[in-house]
Amino acid sequence: MSRPSAEEILDDVARSFVDPLRSPVMRDPSHVGLDYENVTFPSSDGVPLEGWFIPADSDDVVVLNHPMGFSRAGQPTHLEPWQSIWGPSGNGTEVDFLPDYAILHEAGYNVLTYDLRNFGLSGAANGGAVTSGLFEARDVVGSLRHLRARPDTVSMRVALFSRCLGANATFAAMRQVPGEFDEVRCLVACQPVSDLVIMGRLLEILGLGKQRLPELDHRVMLGTSLPFAARPDTSWARYVRIPTYLYAVRQDSLTEPHDIETAFAMLDTDDKELQWVEDTHRRWDGYLEFQRRPQPVLDWLHAHMRNQP
Repeated sequence: MSRPSAEEILDDVARSFVDPLRSPVMRDPSHVGLDYENVTFPSSDGVPLEGWFIPADSDDVVVLNHPMGFSRAGQPTHLEPWQSIWGPSGNGTEVDFLPDYAILHEAGYNVLTYDLRNFGLSGAANGGAVTSGLFEARDVVGSLRHLRARPDTVSMRVALFSRCLGANATFAAMRQVPGEFDEVRCLVACQPVSDLVIMGRLLEILGLGKQRLPELDHRVMLGTSLPFAARPDTSWARYVRIPTYLYAVRQDSLTEPHDIETAFAMLDTDDKELQWVEDTHRRWDGYLEFQRRPQPVLDWLHAHMRNQP
């Protein structure tokens, strides 16, 4: 089989922003021994979102927002076609988020987790465009409104746990409708990202080089009407005004440390912490960090949800 041309590679990468490949919801919380409720609720602009509510015996709830290309269940990167897509960057292992939910439940937290628009089982929207958090922000808002609409969660203390696209969407929502976050106690943000950084690194890994970024940007703009410059990036952390625990793989093959350092510097709160995941270049290790070493995040949640009135 002949190697794809540069033009074909650029087209393939651009297509990940338009009607993206959906990661399946391959398991449910019963696979880790959890009772759960299938829930559906609208985003703030009416897109139907599918998720799980996992009850616990407490007044604390954590809302989880997943990375780009994932679902609430994770991503089967050990299978094709995900293996071929992400394997070249060193990220060829499965990411299963169900252990995360078991850890949070065991620690006494209710959990709301769901699929962002155009991913998992949630509705298609905006012509299938993935907007790096700009429109996905409306899903974050919808999840908070869902909690306020349920009699059993309306008075709960709320925290957000947002990864990658989910973190960018959280930043964007805090810019667009800051009042929706007045009662949110804290944020855990894993690996927010700037498209120009991650796409530049990806093009290098694929053998094209960063000099082809303008061509990729043009393709993405034609497919989504949004060039990279119009999308949320790590500088949008300046709209975050709640306590934030930020963590990421320092030597991530797909990004640069300065991008995370920008996010940390921009956070508009004095109550913030940055933690690096060391001794790996695999971005997926950042997504798996919580289930491997949960205590730092659990300590952060406990301090901001249970040690405050």
